[in-house]
Amino acid sequence: MPLWEHYHRPSTVDQAIDNLAHYAGRARILAGGTDLLLEMQQGRTSPVAAVVDITQIQEIRAIEEADGYILIGAGVTHTAITHSALLTQKATSLVESCGVIGGPQVRNVATLGGNVAHALPAGDGTLSLVALAAEAEVAGPQGRAWRPIDSLYVGPGKSALNHTAEMITRFRLKPHAAGEGSAFKRIMRPQGVALPILGLGVWVNVVDGLIAATRIALGPAGPRPLRAAQAEAFLAGKAFSTELLPAVAEQVLADAKLRTSPHRATAEYRTELILPLLARALPLAVRRATTGHVTPEGIGEG
Repeated sequence: MPLWEHYHRPSTVDQAIDNLAHYAGRARILAGGTDLLLEMQQGRTSPVAAVVDITQIQEIRAIEEADGYILIGAGVTHTAITHSALLTQKATSLVESCGVIGGPQVRNVATLGGNVAHALPAGDGTLSLVALAAEAEVAGPQGRAWRPIDSLYVGPGKSALNHTAEMITRFRLKPHAAGEGSAFKRIMRPQGVALPILGLGVWVNVVDGLIAATRIALGPAGPRPLRAAQAEAFLAGKAFSTELLPAVAEQVLADAKLRTSPHRATAEYRTELILPLLARALPLAVRRATTGHVTPEGIGEG
């Protein structure tokens, strides 16, 4: 059985939305295809009337800084993100998280928009976007609108996007300013299966030696990417020290909903990983915020 009947390669976002509308719910967007094509081949996603290949739309393949934001096209590949000097300096955790997704062949074609649209709570790129308070621009029949990243998630693998009528066009986030830094760390299965057991993205703002604000994103720790709000509140106004880490871990666990997964790890094992993940990511983000020195870590480990 063919996976699709018709194949379209629009050159603009408007053409892509028109292509979707023409098939009235029977077409799907194709970006990198590293998730969609496998799911269709394995029978987890039904064949469609048409595939709309958006890889030729130049608008969604740019990385730039404008009007106080960093703008990243949804069609930008993970490899392009890891090679971006702008993102390395001003959105470091995103570079680190995209640099460990899959292997080189996957990173060369898989896109940041696809990572978010797939709606998995363990999505590496997604966790950094949540920690960086990013927004996504969504195009559909009614035009375009900016939405907070965490508003795009309904449940594991369930997006708030209408995949047969809408598409993500780009993301925007505030670049790191003086006193701000970020980091991403994850622990994955050692057998070479590209499934993260747990990932952690951190953004921090340090003012006069005190933590003014923090954002901590964890996954999978619930049906959606988790913001560890209690840990963020606990850290506010404190001078960071490693002695704080056990208490921060307890605050993260108060928000997290860890479960046992036959493909990843037990809930008990994941619980034990919270502290070492924090110990790797949080001090690194604080050091970057206070020194301004950035050297991404872990790139290409996937």
